[in-house]
Amino acid sequence: MRAAAALVLLALAGCAAGPAPGEGGNDRSAAAYTGLGIAYLREGKLEQALDRLQRAIAADPGNATAHSALGVVYERMGREAEADRHYRRAVELAPEDPNALNNLGRFLCARGGREEAMRLFERAASAPGYGAPWVAWTNAGLCALAGGDRAGAEARLRRALQLNPRFAPALLPMVGVSLERGRALSARGYLQRYHEVAPPSAESLWLGVQVEQALGDRDAAARYASRLRSRFPDSPQARALEAAEEGS
Repeated sequence: MRAAAALVLLALAGCAAGPAPGEGGNDRSAAAYTGLGIAYLREGKLEQALDRLQRAIAADPGNATAHSALGVVYERMGREAEADRHYRRAVELAPEDPNALNNLGRFLCARGGREEAMRLFERAASAPGYGAPWVAWTNAGLCALAGGDRAGAEARLRRALQLNPRFAPALLPMVGVSLERGRALSARGYLQRYHEVAPPSAESLWLGVQVEQALGDRDAAARYASRLRSRFPDSPQARALEAAEEGS
């Protein structure tokens, strides 16, 4: 599983567009530009997002949300040094903001800085007033998984699911972790829970094949395999299935 790539990118706070720039002083201009920048970012319009967010910071250099959003823009542009600088500046400005902490942690984990990332995720999970600590625990679990720490990943993902039992980004990796740790029946349960809250994906169907094979249910494995081939014929998982069948 490509755990680092799957880390949850948080929706940044304060993304509603405010008053038009220039109507109410620097703070209101910065808030408006930040909202516009994040709207462009969500649409994948990186140059427009960059322009608006730079204007937000020019109006208010202490706008942590704008710095964090700029980190996302620069990261997607492949400008990693600038992304790192803005993510870190956001955390300096708002050290208890779970969005800023999670986004810096996600960025660092994907680049091998797992120890620092884990500390950031744990700070985010315990941030006062954070309404979704399961996101931070999921990120911590995925980061541990990316580093090969299956036991640590399982403990953190379980904590996420204790807080939100229907959180799909934590349920799916728990299928793989449980399967790898020899608990196929638990893996089946997590997969069933995942499919109750999220549509089947190539990854979930391929995991279904493996879970049912581990449990000895050939009919169920065949059903998952059929759905994988029909719905995601060009996916890496479908190719893995084909290779497995040719080798058996």
